[in-house]
Amino acid sequence: MNTIKNKLVALAAMVAIAASAAMAAPQTTGQTEASYQQVVKQVRHKLLMLNHTGVFDNLAFKVEGSTVTLYGQVTKPIIRSDAEASVKRIEGVEQVVNNIEVLPLSGFDDSIRARTYREMLRMGALYRYTRGVNPSLRIIVRGGHVTLEGVVANKTDKQLAYIAASRVPGVFSVTNNLRAERGESEAY
Repeated sequence: MNTIKNKLVALAAMVAIAASAAMAAPQTTGQTEASYQQVVKQVRHKLLMLNHTGVFDNLAFKVEGSTVTLYGQVTKPIIRSDAEASVKRIEGVEQVVNNIEVLPLSGFDDSIRARTYREMLRMGALYRYTRGVNPSLRIIVRGGHVTLEGVVANKTDKQLAYIAASRVPGVFSVTNNLRAERGESEAY
């Protein structure tokens, strides 16, 4: 049962990274659609395979021709440098623009991260999004402000995550950027 949950969580994380990559249309400066898709696939794979990432780190990218732009927020500087180094080694990538933000060290933010994570675990439906090698729900905390990133199964889980983060003591605001894989009817 746990292996199925872990596989579902890993699949949801891959969908989240794929969705961020899919928003960028290929630039056809001599690059075929097939080579563009191959670069996107390799960048996604390299980012998923990075060590030291977890529920408090968020990585995204955009491919334009032979240039890859990295985005997101991470808690450790090594993640930023490892992401850039691994993407630079991909065949067909000539330039990497590293716009990954390293979040400042803060005991206050660390405390909010831990409490927000515990709140997510307390909400039974959200447990599956925060576990595994590549959690599909990401909790980003900067200066007491929480941003939720990633993919959840439905709008109900998206709302539950917002509620859980909002009730953490010390949180100034919550921005819910979660995407629901499937919609639910707004009217009952």
